[in-house]
Amino acid sequence: MEWTSELVVTGRHASPRNRLDPDLRTFSREGFVLCSVKLAKLLVSVRARRLYVSCMRGRQCARMVQPPESRATHTRRRLLAAVPALAVSALLGKPAVVRAEAAALATVDMELVLLACQVDPPKAGTGTTPGAEAHVLAVEQALQAKGLLAAAQTDGHYGTSTLDAYAAWQRSLGYTGLDANGVPGRTSLTQLGSGRFDVTRTVATGSRTDSYGGKRVNTRTADMLRAADSALSWSLVLTQGSYTSSNPGSAGTHDGGGVVDISVSGLTTTQRWHTVRALRTVGFAAWLRTPDDGFAYHIHAAAVSDPDMSRPARNQIHDYYFGRNGLANHAADNTPQAYRVPFTWWERYRRG
Repeated sequence: MEWTSELVVTGRHASPRNRLDPDLRTFSREGFVLCSVKLAKLLVSVRARRLYVSCMRGRQCARMVQPPESRATHTRRRLLAAVPALAVSALLGKPAVVRAEAAALATVDMELVLLACQVDPPKAGTGTTPGAEAHVLAVEQALQAKGLLAAAQTDGHYGTSTLDAYAAWQRSLGYTGLDANGVPGRTSLTQLGSGRFDVTRTVATGSRTDSYGGKRVNTRTADMLRAADSALSWSLVLTQGSYTSSNPGSAGTHDGGGVVDISVSGLTTTQRWHTVRALRTVGFAAWLRTPDDGFAYHIHAAAVSDPDMSRPARNQIHDYYFGRNGLANHAADNTPQAYRVPFTWWERYRRG
C-alpha cells in the first residue's frame, strides 16, 4: 500500500445531482467520486466529528429498517467508509491510502553478471564474485526453471555449467555464433527474466562493424579507445582489431569483440606505461607485451565485460582481475605499481 494525495471512491450511481457536499467533485459518466483532502481536514474539526457521528447513527438505523438505498445514500456510504483513513491521514500530515501496488520483481544487474561470467569460469572451485552472487543466482534459477541447469549448479557461481546452460538458452531463441556464447546479452537476459526479474545496468556492444584507426572494433570498444586516446598527448595506433582470427599467435583472443593490439613504436618506456594506464583507466585489461613474453613490443588490451568476447579473451579478464599477465603461464602482472589502477569497466568508469 502507498500514500497518495487524493482518495478515489468508486460509485456507479454518482452523478452531479447527487453531490453531498461542495468539497466532493464527481465524474458522472465514469462513476467516480473524487474526495479531496479537504474532507480529511474537516474531519478533525468539531463540526466534522458531529457530522460523522450523525451519519453513522443514520447508517445504523438504516440497517434496522433496511429501506431501499437511494443513489445519494449509496455514494455517501462509500465515502463514509473511507473517512477514518482520511482522518488519520490529515492528523499525520500524509495523504491517504487508496490503492495497493503489485509486488515488484527482483532485479538483476547485468554488469555484475557479466563480471562473474568472466571471473568465475576459470576458478578451480565454485567461489563467487563479490557483489555478483545474488544476481547470478537469479539467472541460474531462471535457467533451472527452464530445465537447462541442474539444481546442484544453481549456486551463484557462473561456472562452465552456467555458461553452457545460458548458451543453450540463447540457441533456443535462435541465436548462433557469438550470440550464443553463453555470455548474457541484453535481449536474451531480458527474455529469460520475463515474470521473474527486471534487468538493470544493461551493457551493449553496439555495431560490430565500427572501426578505430582503420581496424574493426565494435562501438563500445571504439568509445573506450577514444576516451583513452584523449588522455594522452600522443595517438593510439592499432595494429590488430577485433572479430578476426587472422593471427594464430593471438590464441583466439581476437576472435570476438573488445580486443585490440596497439603499437608502441616511437614511444619511450614511460610513454608506453602511461598508455597502459590510460587504457586500464577506462576499463581495458591492458598489458605491455615484450620480447621476454615471447612477443615484439606492443600493448594488448581487452575490454572488460564486452559481451562479444571469445572465451580465451574472457580468461584474460580473469587473470587481470587477479593480478596476472593474461598469458598461458598466468604469471604475475609485470606492470609497475605506479601505472596500475583499480579494476573497473567502461560503464562504471563513465559513472565516475
